[in-house]
Amino acid sequence: MNPPTPLFSYILRQADNVLILGQRLSEWCGHGPILEQDIALTNFALDLIGQARSLYQYAAEVEGKGRSEDDLAYLRDGFDFYNVLLVELPKGDFGHTMTRQFFFDAYNYYFYQQLQKSSDPTLAAIAEKSIKEVTYHLRYSSEWMIRLGDGTEESHRRMQTAVDALWAYTGELYTPDAIDQELLAAGIAVDLGRLQQHWQQRVREILTAATLDIPTETWMQKGGKQGRHTEHLGYVLAEMQYLQRTYPNSEW
Repeated sequence: MNPPTPLFSYILRQADNVLILGQRLSEWCGHGPILEQDIALTNFALDLIGQARSLYQYAAEVEGKGRSEDDLAYLRDGFDFYNVLLVELPKGDFGHTMTRQFFFDAYNYYFYQQLQKSSDPTLAAIAEKSIKEVTYHLRYSSEWMIRLGDGTEESHRRMQTAVDALWAYTGELYTPDAIDQELLAAGIAVDLGRLQQHWQQRVREILTAATLDIPTETWMQKGGKQGRHTEHLGYVLAEMQYLQRTYPNSEW
């Protein structure tokens, strides 16, 4: 079997990121702290899954092997997923979810902002459509970081615990590998070095406003972009893929 092309792998990475995070956010449906936040998180999940669908459709086209968006989302095993580890971690409490969401939203915003200028017209169009959604996502999660971080003693403690626990998973967001570098040279991919600068500046601003300490830890987790995952992804896929695997040929 021929190995996947760099473009196919690149599209899958972002599609897997937003699909798995969308699935994680959907776990809050009916369980949010208040109705307004319950609905907001559910809508964010729908936004992310909608982005995933557009990306999987294009990935299937690029691959050219007759697979559909459903095949790519629901009929791959864990080692064939290429999302960053951050998005597959358990949701934790509301503060933990908001911290993870903020870290990813900051990445997603600058990712799509740059991707609008991609030489690949389909990726540029997906980015242009998605940027409005992720702009609001980032504003929402930033506001909650400040509200909870600079809130009560209990909320501050929980947010600092979440920041400390998730920090080591953020480096993978902006660490390039051979695929990123090859497609960047072709004018297709996002410059992750530039993204890192913007990400770190935004994160520093919001954590400072939230009176939260920025971790000094420099060691970072990695492996998700190469198909090496935590045990948590298997549980996500077992639930997410149940319907398709139980009732084959179901359509999105």
